[in-house]
Amino acid sequence: MLSPQRLTEQYHAAGELDAATVTAFRRAIYRHFHANPRPMPWRETSDPYHILVSEVMLQQTQVERVKAKYAQFLETFPTVRHLATAPLEELLRLWQGLGYNRRAIALKRCAEQIHILHEGNFPTTIHELQNLPGIGPYTARAVAAFAFGLPEPFIETNIRTVFIHFFFHKQEGISDRQLMPLVGATLDHSDPRHWYYALMDYGVRLKQLYPNPGRRSSHHVRQSPFKGSNRELRSRMLRAVMECPGILPDELAKVLEAERGAVEKNLQALAREGFVEQRGDGFGIRTCTSPGAPDTPRR
Repeated sequence: MLSPQRLTEQYHAAGELDAATVTAFRRAIYRHFHANPRPMPWRETSDPYHILVSEVMLQQTQVERVKAKYAQFLETFPTVRHLATAPLEELLRLWQGLGYNRRAIALKRCAEQIHILHEGNFPTTIHELQNLPGIGPYTARAVAAFAFGLPEPFIETNIRTVFIHFFFHKQEGISDRQLMPLVGATLDHSDPRHWYYALMDYGVRLKQLYPNPGRRSSHHVRQSPFKGSNRELRSRMLRAVMECPGILPDELAKVLEAERGAVEKNLQALAREGFVEQRGDGFGIRTCTSPGAPDTPRR
């Protein structure tokens, strides 16, 4: 049984992990993983497109909600080309229920760039992956590990929870910079894919057993309520624009019972972000999400 207090003391006294500690740590994480499997459809594939879809969907969205949409998404957009050439409105309709619609448009822009600039060939290096629209260090490294088996160190919320729990016992304000040496030192280079799945599952279990250790991270931010937020207004506005193409700002404000100023401000933001476009005096869902992107229906 690993002792967080003892591991914390040993690590901070030595400033590094010895081989025996790394072995014991991996053994404990893998033991839990093999005894408590969490079946997920994206864990059954190494297709980089499928992995990218799952990673983007899982950002700030619960696993069970993603499971339901993931299969539907890949049935509707089975390849990069299908997503790249699909109408934005079709994507946004399918995305409803996942929230954070910016992720949807970023995913489509990724598909467009792969389809056009990479001629349909999925990028395989961290540099190329991070050059995709909206893809940051975490997502690039997660795709590299899960799709291509590359031993790239990265941190997400459940991984963060594990390392704070074991190596920063009862400490507060822990930064990812402090955790990264531990992530690198314990990384199973022979099987990074399953190692990261095991870490994530262990982190989920820790949150069930203890007050979330991840809250002791300096990066922890409490998510604000959706109800009554500007995010909710934006979501309702997008639905209304989809249902009533060409709707006028005054009509939109009336339908949503929202302030005209807030509606106009959000329409301008949604237009800048590539969601909507002006049609006469009204607004509709944009037909092309980025310069040079295809705007014809997929075949």
